[in-house]
Amino acid sequence: MISLSDLRQFKADGRKFSCLTCYDASMAKAMEIAEIDSILIGDSLGMSIQGRDSTLPVTVEDMAYHTAAVRRGNQHAFIMTDLPFMSYATLNDALQSSKTVMQAGAQMVKMEGGAWLAETVEVLTRNGIPVCVHLGLTPQSVHVFGGYKLQARTREAADKLIADCQAVVDAGAALLLLECVPAQLGQEISALFPHIPVIGIGAGADTDGQVLVVQDMLGLTFGRVAKFVRNFMKEQSGETAILDAFKAYHAAVQDGSFPAREQTFQVEL
Repeated sequence: MISLSDLRQFKADGRKFSCLTCYDASMAKAMEIAEIDSILIGDSLGMSIQGRDSTLPVTVEDMAYHTAAVRRGNQHAFIMTDLPFMSYATLNDALQSSKTVMQAGAQMVKMEGGAWLAETVEVLTRNGIPVCVHLGLTPQSVHVFGGYKLQARTREAADKLIADCQAVVDAGAALLLLECVPAQLGQEISALFPHIPVIGIGAGADTDGQVLVVQDMLGLTFGRVAKFVRNFMKEQSGETAILDAFKAYHAAVQDGSFPAREQTFQVEL
């Protein structure tokens, strides 16, 4: 089973690692066979599984249920679980929510935010709960952002995001996830923290790992598809197509061919 120490070693060795969202045991088993390095049980299940129009209605109980299902199906990948909207608004909320999903099988919790999360990160880490902090475009704050838009478009905004990263790392964050930021910023942040693995989604090719929503990379997104998505299923055929798509994604992340330039945001900061 891949551990947090393994992810750190991957970064030290310059080995890119793959991550996909997953919500059930059968997909988890396919990802195990394909040797996907890490799995995120994302609150994106609100849209992709529950058919909602945002992640906001998802509960801690939902996250624990799907975490347990994924863990039963996969004994290989490092497993992270989202703490959903308002489930870490207070320190006690964060501790109880984290306890629930960790006992269900998560190896790490993921929270969305910035420097204001520092105290929460510190308390969770002190209690033996590894934390990933999700920065940039944070879907739980979509109403604050006014939609799903590229973040940190200016040098000033980029420096603010870097300061947020520094604050949570200083507090003990063990992993960072950057969403929908310029490729240059993804590269800068990954280099700035040599001992902290950085996962990107729409954050360029120079982060230490890449994550996609599994439905997106299998071409099961109906309507607008994000710029940073590549349909790996389209390239496969036959009865093992899903498994082959997972293998192709893992290989493309490792060899650096995903994301390609057309799947990144090229903004000079």
